Amino acid sequence: MELDHIGIAVRSIAEARGFYEHALQLPAEAEIEDVAGEKVRVLKLLVPPGTHIELIEPASPDSTIAKFIEKRGPGLHHLCYAVPDIVDATKHMLAKGYTPIWESAHEGAGGCLVNFFHPRETHGVLTELSQRPN
Repeated sequence: MELDHIGIAVRSIAEARGFYEHALQLPAEAEIEDVAGEKVRVLKLLVPPGTHIELIEPASPDSTIAKFIEKRGPGLHHLCYAVPDIVDATKHMLAKGYTPIWESAHEGAGGCLVNFFHPRETHGVLTELSQRPN
C-alpha cells in the first residue's frame, strides 16, 4: 500500500490552482476531469516521485464536496492509498472492524475503483482506497 494522493476541497479550481502551480511549482495535468458520479471536477497536480494532489471542486451544490465546504470550509478532504485489489482491501478493512461508505467500490477520478472509510472510524481522516485501472 502506498500513498496515492491527497484530496483538497476547493470552491474553485481556477482560483486555487495558482498557489500549487506557481508558488509550489507543481505541474498540473492538462485537463480538469469531470467525475459525474461524485458531482465534482478534479485537477491533478503531480508531486514527484509518484503521488499527486487532487484539487476537488463541486460541480453541483448537492455534491458531497459542496456540503463538506459548506460545513468545514475548503481544505484537506482525504488521504488516498493505492491498493492492488479494491475488493480484497475492502474485505480486509471490514475484517478489522472498519465500515466502508459504500458496499462496493465506485468509479473515481482517472477510472480508478475507489471506496472510502468514514473519519469517525479512522481517527478524523477520511480515508480512500483506490485501485488503479489496468
